[in-house]
Amino acid sequence: MKKDEPPLDFPDTLEGFEYAFNEKGQLRHIKTGEPFVFNYREDLHRWNQKRYEALGEIITKYVYELLEKDCNLKKISIPVDATESEPKSFIFMSEDALTNPQKLMVLIHGSGVVRAGQWARRLIINEDLDSGTQIPFIKRAMDEGYGVIVLNPNENYIEVEKPKIHVQSSSDSSDEPAEKRERKDKVSKETKKRRDFYEKYRNPQREKEMMQLYIRENGSPEEHAIYVWDHFIAQSAAENVFFVAHSYGGLAFVELMIQREADVKSKVTAVALTDSVHNVWHQEAGKTIREWMRENCCNWVSSSEPLDTSVESMLPDCPRVSAVHV
Repeated sequence: MKKDEPPLDFPDTLEGFEYAFNEKGQLRHIKTGEPFVFNYREDLHRWNQKRYEALGEIITKYVYELLEKDCNLKKISIPVDATESEPKSFIFMSEDALTNPQKLMVLIHGSGVVRAGQWARRLIINEDLDSGTQIPFIKRAMDEGYGVIVLNPNENYIEVEKPKIHVQSSSDSSDEPAEKRERKDKVSKETKKRRDFYEKYRNPQREKEMMQLYIRENGSPEEHAIYVWDHFIAQSAAENVFFVAHSYGGLAFVELMIQREADVKSKVTAVALTDSVHNVWHQEAGKTIREWMRENCCNWVSSSEPLDTSVESMLPDCPRVSAVHV
């Protein structure tokens, strides 16, 4: 950690970063045309990482805008009965998501920093929007007559600054002699001064201490999937519901099945998993669920084999086939 680390003060727009997405959906520097550079400042990994995270937050908002403006999805606040003051999250839905009588597509991303509409932030930044976002899936689904619901399973809490706790000085309430109190206070001040000096050296930019306020009934990806099922998907008119779930999204779907087995079986026609990290043993999925998954799910996994080539699995659940990419 460097003592002379530059301020962690970054732009809050793509233009401020001097980047923009070109006509191919690639992130490029507006002056040089070069791709994003992570090591903007040599030997300052922490600063570079914070800069990358700040850009990632801007891209998250940019993708939200694309979902609304480019894909014509509606942003729906949850919990549906939230009070004005409580923490809230949101999902995105097409106009006909609940009324389409034939088919509904539900998209669930994986864990980490990604939010609704994204598969992988790294791919958005280093490759292009088509590689890293769900937008091509959404547009094709809508072109083929599907209603669409986009889940937001990582938006589980809001962060607020921790209130400062004022510690009362021991001299205020002590019955000790004045000379002894003064000596203790002096030692305490010297200790605090040394601690602050070393803390400043270790972490030159003391960041605000934050606390997390969890969103009711949406405090985890699994809770979120069940909540959206109960309040939206289960209420939809679609005769056939289809899921595409990536990585941890597959685990969230399996948990949904465990909690709502009969309902899921009655509405869901097929599930496409991509590199799903679900585990039917650890999640204690019953025999009837495993049998249903064998018939109705397929997991496309990282492999150099030709597309759809069967890939051996240790678990007795859904078929695993090659996604070609490694």
